[in-house]
Parts: sequence; structure tokens; C-alpha cells
Amino acid sequence: MASTQTNLPRAEWQSFFDGVANAIAGKRVEIEAASLDLGDQIVAEWLPLIGITYDSRDDLLDVALSGLDHLIRSPQDISVQEGDNGLESVAVLAGDGVKHLLRLKDPLMLSAGRNRAS
Repeated sequence: MASTQTNLPRAEWQSFFDGVANAIAGKRVEIEAASLDLGDQIVAEWLPLIGITYDSRDDLLDVALSGLDHLIRSPQDISVQEGDNGLESVAVLAGDGVKHLLRLKDPLMLSAGRNRAS
């Protein structure tokens, strides 16, 4: 199956992230923030993901990582890319014009390589 990109309606943000919580916990995530003012900056580099939640009351997307909480205020647009292994990336356009790109990958399983050799 090829990757599919989906633009999420605002009404589904909270339920979508609640629904994928178990599947994405423990994945590694890289967060890139880009705007005309900032240029492109890596905010987090392959940190373990604890979860992503949207709080409609505070209009806030909270990306909880091991050792870092990345808050995206007043998201205007959220799109997700899903592939064979589930959620691959999340692109968020914040109210201040900054685009946040979250790339997800599974953690490396070092022991799996050793087991194949035997």
C-alpha cells in the first residue's frame, strides 16, 4: 500500500489523536518547524514519543516527547500521512504561520538482526 495523505477536519482532531495513541506511543519522532522568519529548524531529533493530544478548549496540540513537550498553539490545519506501518507524519500549520512537521519512525530493534543470523 502506498502512503496516503489526509487533511483532517477540525472536528476530528481530538478523536483522531485519541484513536492512534496506543499505536504511536514509543515511536521516535523528529519535529521540524519552518516559517519565513525562522527558516527551517529541527526542534527535536528522533526522541521517543509519549503521545499527541489536541485540547479544543485551549486550542492546543500537545506533542509529548521524552524530555520535551512541544506545544502548537491555535492550529489552523492538520494533515496526516499514513502508510503500511501506520502514521508516518503529521503536518500542522499553527496560527502564527509556523509549519510543524512531525516525522515518525519505529525504534530500531537491535536484537532482531542478531536473531536472523542463527
